[in-house]
Amino acid sequence: MKLRDIPIENRLSAIQPQTKLSDDDIRAVQRGLTLEQAGHMIENVVGLYSLPLGIAQNFLINGREYLVPMVIEEASVVAACSFAAKLTRETGGFVAASTDPIMIGQIQTLDVPDVSAAKARLAQAAPELIDWLNTQNPSTMSKHARAVGLEVREIPPSPLILSLSKDGRGGETMLIVHLLYDCGDAMGANLINTACEALAPRVELLTGGRVNLRILSNLSDRRMARASCVIRAKSLGDDASAVQRIEEASLFAEADPYRATTHNKGVMNGVDAVVMATGNDWRAVEAAAHAHAARDGRYTSMTKWRVNADGDLAGEIELPMAVGTVGGATRSHPVAQAALKILGVQTARELAEVIACVGLAQNFAAIRALAMEGIQRGHMALHARQIAISAGATGDQIERVAARMIEEGRIRLDRARELIGDGGRKTGDG
Repeated sequence: MKLRDIPIENRLSAIQPQTKLSDDDIRAVQRGLTLEQAGHMIENVVGLYSLPLGIAQNFLINGREYLVPMVIEEASVVAACSFAAKLTRETGGFVAASTDPIMIGQIQTLDVPDVSAAKARLAQAAPELIDWLNTQNPSTMSKHARAVGLEVREIPPSPLILSLSKDGRGGETMLIVHLLYDCGDAMGANLINTACEALAPRVELLTGGRVNLRILSNLSDRRMARASCVIRAKSLGDDASAVQRIEEASLFAEADPYRATTHNKGVMNGVDAVVMATGNDWRAVEAAAHAHAARDGRYTSMTKWRVNADGDLAGEIELPMAVGTVGGATRSHPVAQAALKILGVQTARELAEVIACVGLAQNFAAIRALAMEGIQRGHMALHARQIAISAGATGDQIERVAARMIEEGRIRLDRARELIGDGGRKTGDG
């Protein structure tokens, strides 16, 4: 069943048996957020800003079928993901895995008189501090998440800060306490921030220093998601050099930060769309992903594609993935709740794994189009519908105008307006 062949108003009903969507869920997705609901989410609400919610199909991940909700305004992304996922099915689909959902909270400690002694006291007190957070402090006790570790880092004196300082500050070692939390199915930001605040006075007593910042780190490199797939060379058509050209495109992104930035933007087209659909923090996911891509001091590709021993194309991705299925907008946004039902994930780790697969699929689709078709044919042709709409086309006229512009190779706003004035007729029409 291809959703594009079903009238828009009937598509949710068509997938209702598979997704267990209720009639209320369907109404919520079609209506979107209400003003009243929006007013409880952020401040100074004056209206709503809508984006399309689509569903990518064909995803087979660890042997299970998924329908993947995606929120994005860019044409071709949902279709491209669906196409890439379809190609992976010939080799069993995607294989995905994830680590435990460990997040880090940071407590910045300054003016520590004896750093070595302070580190020793913190290490000795760590089990007691963790137990206090988990079992004794009401504001940090949780059924779903728990503190699991305490680490200490030193940041040496900063010559740059010292050179800019008017009072000589910045010349001392910072002691950074890392509080490790297993967040379960939550993203965990609120609980970790609360825990860092709660620990701050105790850290000051143990170190003799002064605590400044107490906050979650969005570099969630203890909370990773990985995915891989194989795409048959024969699936790429009759062009025998296709797999080689895609591998060469991957090597380009791995070696050059200018290309890697655009390459990774394609990855995040897929990743962000699912993160947004499920009510998660796409800014946090973006920040972590790009930081991870620069972890060795040089910005590089988030994915890797290689021709394997069978002559087929093997791809892999690894990303920090701090997402949740409970709390935040996933709980307060009715469309996010329905999107999670459509996806059918049971845990935050499963959600992270699906998102990694979508990022890999979208990346493949993008570099395949670039290596085999070029950006004008692959991207601008799919952009024609948006140009037609911008020019004022409506209903069936959108497809007629878009098709005519593609046929002519003139995908421009002025041409779309001319065709609308002419009724959007195709070549040969009377």
